[in-house]
Amino acid sequence: MKGSGLRGRGGAGFPTWMKWNFTRQTPADQRYMLCNADEGDPGAYMDRSVLEGDPHSLIEGMIIGAYAIGASQGYVYVRAEYPLAVARLQKAIDDANAHGLLGSNILGSGFSFNLEIRMGSGAFVCGEETALMASIEGKRGEPRPRPPFPAQKGLWGKPTVLNNVETFANVPAIIGKGAAWYASFGTEKSKGTKVFALAGAVRNTGFS
Repeated sequence: MKGSGLRGRGGAGFPTWMKWNFTRQTPADQRYMLCNADEGDPGAYMDRSVLEGDPHSLIEGMIIGAYAIGASQGYVYVRAEYPLAVARLQKAIDDANAHGLLGSNILGSGFSFNLEIRMGSGAFVCGEETALMASIEGKRGEPRPRPPFPAQKGLWGKPTVLNNVETFANVPAIIGKGAAWYASFGTEKSKGTKVFALAGAVRNTGFS
């Protein structure tokens, strides 16, 4: 992951490996892996396209990340306004559980990871990581001061990683094809690919 140069695709561009490493190094009896699929920006639908078209790429990326940081529980925070995305993601999670790719002792590896969906109610502020975590906890979705950062004290006070859908969807390809392959795309300081949604008064809408 470090060699690939993958940075968070949610906007901040923080190195993914570094966030995972900080969380892994924090002593704890429980760690969490979270995915931000709230996508509240006007005209943005990159995450929705992954959730509806290839939800297993997200799930696989979260499993790999959870294994890397030592997390046994994960949550995908999805907009309630995305009913088709929610339905397809839940079907994919159910299928993964049925085939032994989620749950206890995955494929006899001794590693266990459970994944659940949590739906947001459309509050734009819950796209911010600490507000999102408060919402999952059943509290009002309000940001909290940092530090402490989620890598040290996140969901329910435990070390937590939060990445967005597009970030996780890149992980299986990096593991499958190698860091050098992924790093061959992009720029010197920002490796890999980036999806953009084109909407509004443009000739050709869609993805770029």
